[in-house]
Amino acid sequence: MSWPFAVDDTPDAVVDEEAAVWRPFTHSVRELIDACVQSAVDLDEVRAAQADVDAAVARLNKARMAATLGQAHSPSGRRRPWGNPVIGLRNPIAPPLEVHSDPSGRAECDFHCGAAYEGPPGLVHGGVVSLILDQVLGHAVGATGRPGMTGTLTIVYRKGTPLGDLRIEAQVDRRDDVKTWASARIIGPDGVTAEAEGVFLLPRAIRERLAQAEAEGISLPMPEILE
Repeated sequence: MSWPFAVDDTPDAVVDEEAAVWRPFTHSVRELIDACVQSAVDLDEVRAAQADVDAAVARLNKARMAATLGQAHSPSGRRRPWGNPVIGLRNPIAPPLEVHSDPSGRAECDFHCGAAYEGPPGLVHGGVVSLILDQVLGHAVGATGRPGMTGTLTIVYRKGTPLGDLRIEAQVDRRDDVKTWASARIIGPDGVTAEAEGVFLLPRAIRERLAQAEAEGISLPMPEILE
């Protein structure tokens, strides 16, 4: 399996400028999604709002990318996973999570899931719980310098995960050659609601680059690993 993330030459100043515009825009669309599932206005108001939304869509569609947004890394090592459905700066279906991780293989985040993520009444949809666990497990694994793709993901749903403020914690448990084992849990106001164990596989392209670097006695920063 190859690693599909590109390293480009976009200067950090340009990234900052784009982020400053897209972050509040995406937040507004996220609020629109929330309003769509919670608004109690009359149908005439909905029809009027649709005209406004359709006009905005037409305006944005004046120019479209040839491919999906994907994820890129700048030469400084800065990641831009802007299309990611969990952490994406430009993806309004992302809660979004702002994950904090460290090289020891730990990752954590306090986050909020509102009505747009509801499955059973008052609870986060189980598929959304799985999505978030998978993402943050990946952060813990990647923080060690050996990023991986999910091989297996096993989830135990201890109780319903309530909508609202939540926390997730993940850690790397062990590593063996190309495999890394990690575990995570989501915590609600009344304790742990879901736990996960995942096995992550180091892609072949990265294995080859790391092996070459080790043979040459050098250490590669993340952007060079991903080239």
